[in-house]
Amino acid sequence: MEQRQPLTVKALTKYIKLKFDYDKNLQHLLLKGELSNVKRHSRGHLYFTLKDDEAQINAVMFASAASHLEFVPTEGMQVIVKGHITVYEAGGTYSLYVKEMTEDGIGNLYVAYTQLKERLATEGLFDARFKQKIPDYPQAVGVITSPTGAAIRDIISTIKRRFPMVTIYVYPALVQGEQAEASIISCIKQANAMNLVDTLIVGRGGGSIEDLWAFNKEGVARAIFESKIPIISAVGHETDFTIADFVADHRAPTPTGAAELAVPNLPDVLKHLNQLNARLNHNFNLQFKQKKDYLTQLCNHYIMKNPAALFEQRLMYVDQLSEKLNYVLQDQLTRNQTKWWTLHHRLLQLDPKASVDQAKQSLLLQDQTLRQLMLQHLSQSKQDYTVLLTKLELLNPLSILKKGYTVLTNDKDEMVTTVQDISVGQDLLISLDDGRVRASVKEIETSES
Repeated sequence: MEQRQPLTVKALTKYIKLKFDYDKNLQHLLLKGELSNVKRHSRGHLYFTLKDDEAQINAVMFASAASHLEFVPTEGMQVIVKGHITVYEAGGTYSLYVKEMTEDGIGNLYVAYTQLKERLATEGLFDARFKQKIPDYPQAVGVITSPTGAAIRDIISTIKRRFPMVTIYVYPALVQGEQAEASIISCIKQANAMNLVDTLIVGRGGGSIEDLWAFNKEGVARAIFESKIPIISAVGHETDFTIADFVADHRAPTPTGAAELAVPNLPDVLKHLNQLNARLNHNFNLQFKQKKDYLTQLCNHYIMKNPAALFEQRLMYVDQLSEKLNYVLQDQLTRNQTKWWTLHHRLLQLDPKASVDQAKQSLLLQDQTLRQLMLQHLSQSKQDYTVLLTKLELLNPLSILKKGYTVLTNDKDEMVTTVQDISVGQDLLISLDDGRVRASVKEIETSES
């Protein structure tokens, strides 16, 4: 049927809503999907997106039903929900109204997020010892984000309001989509190569886990870790945490919070400077007064009124030192002399010439003694020899020959002492004092005959 009268938007929306409400297939739905962009309202209502690999749908779970959940719905969680589809007339959108929700595992993105987080943590990329200090008073701040988003406007306005003298360098980057990872890495490397800024802010505004996924990439995490410039991560809202937040030197809950961390508040700085100036003036005046009082005391000192007294005291002190020095020198000289004489005496005792002279004297004495003993022994030996010679002479049988006696021997040169040893006709040798006579026996007479 051809429509002739135009409908109002309200009427069309109401018509569409009725179609949804009377379609039994849309009133008792059982859906399976992954939670994304989960937000809890202050009144307890739960707003989220239910999605799979190819599609997504906005959903709401009112406080009356959400209060009965036995778990806390989180980003990336796989769930099974019961509910119905209806149209929100004021907004002209359709949504899934959830009455029941049960867990059905964890989404693929959340699994990848968890695995990468654990691996980088094991490598030490999150360690506090690698965190760089954010400068207190930077001269230039770099911002890596989308040049058209709300985040860059919030950051610039906050910095200009808090610390207008700082220079802001914007490094335009893609913060969502397949090319976002390479774009963010390139900007970080470019900022480090140019070396124009003291601090870098890397981030974007809020969004679903898919929107923020570029900041969960390993390449972005390693680029932040390798940056020589301190980096403040400002990704999403206060409840959103990405891998970049854990690797960065400091994490801000929002882009505005990052700007507040990057620069000081000028009124606070001026107030602090005034406090320092007041403290400096106070300390200066205090030091000046103390020095002035000390100078006054010196001027009123009795020494200043009678400087000669100080000179006299110094002279007495010099005299005391001089006497002490003389005493010490004299004592040291005496000790050295004593030590020298002791060493000299020991040296004389150990002198080889003295030992040789002493040995020589001893040798001379021993030689004289030996000579005397030899002479005495020789004299005694001569006397003994004379006595023995005399005795021998007396006992020498040949000595009696001089007295007229003879010695009779046979032909065997044997001494004949009795007539019994000779016979008639035997030749005998008669020894006299001046020679020998050979004789032949003719007759033998004995003393008996």
